[in-house]
Amino acid sequence: MNGHPLLEARSLTVRFGGLVAVDAVSAAFAPAELVGIIGPNGAGKTTFFNALSGVQAATGGALFAQGQCLTGAPAHRYARHGIARSFQTPRVFGELSVAANVGFGLQFAGRGRPASALLKDETSILQLIGLPAQATLPAAAVTPSQQRLLEIGMALATRPKLLLLDEVAAGLTEAEVEAMAQLIRRLRDELDLTVIWIEHAVTTLLRHVERVLVLHQGRKIADGTPSEVVRNPEVVEAYLGDEMADE
Repeated sequence: MNGHPLLEARSLTVRFGGLVAVDAVSAAFAPAELVGIIGPNGAGKTTFFNALSGVQAATGGALFAQGQCLTGAPAHRYARHGIARSFQTPRVFGELSVAANVGFGLQFAGRGRPASALLKDETSILQLIGLPAQATLPAAAVTPSQQRLLEIGMALATRPKLLLLDEVAAGLTEAEVEAMAQLIRRLRDELDLTVIWIEHAVTTLLRHVERVLVLHQGRKIADGTPSEVVRNPEVVEAYLGDEMADE
């Protein structure tokens, strides 16, 4: 990696009382990388994500954004470093129009970060995520899959360098999951974004990402290309055997 990684976790640990949810996980994410995070329920994926985005304070280890320490910093400092995220349950303002939701994100746009023409205003962002026809509808009136797209649009409106996506395919049909995966790839390519994506739809994720981290019981048990990870005996035993059978 040239210079500093965009985001780096060093032995990141999160404890809740006696429970170690994230156990000394180290990982570095390079500019414009598309990385997936998988693992069984309770593996610590969302907690790790929350720690990466400043939503959850780490109890051990350290976090760096482009070489600057962010450990213990408030969430807005993470936003200033260009880190944006989605949540498992879309957090949109139901009574506001779709365009106004994106406008809300634009108020937090990275000051001083040059805006790509694709993220210039509400219209260009809605065009990018495929919701221009829904611009004037209240967010509560669009479909669940459109609400997920809208939440990604709100995150993009902050003009991030790094986008953390938490189960954006949950509850979507197979065709919607595939469309979402293709959109994520396109956003990465066109905006030069680093994307870290947690997903339960493992087969889709493995088809689209370039690198995969596997968490199990809070520990990182693998970090490599999809083809390396699916051949890793520890991963197959801990997780993929059941998952692949289910899918």
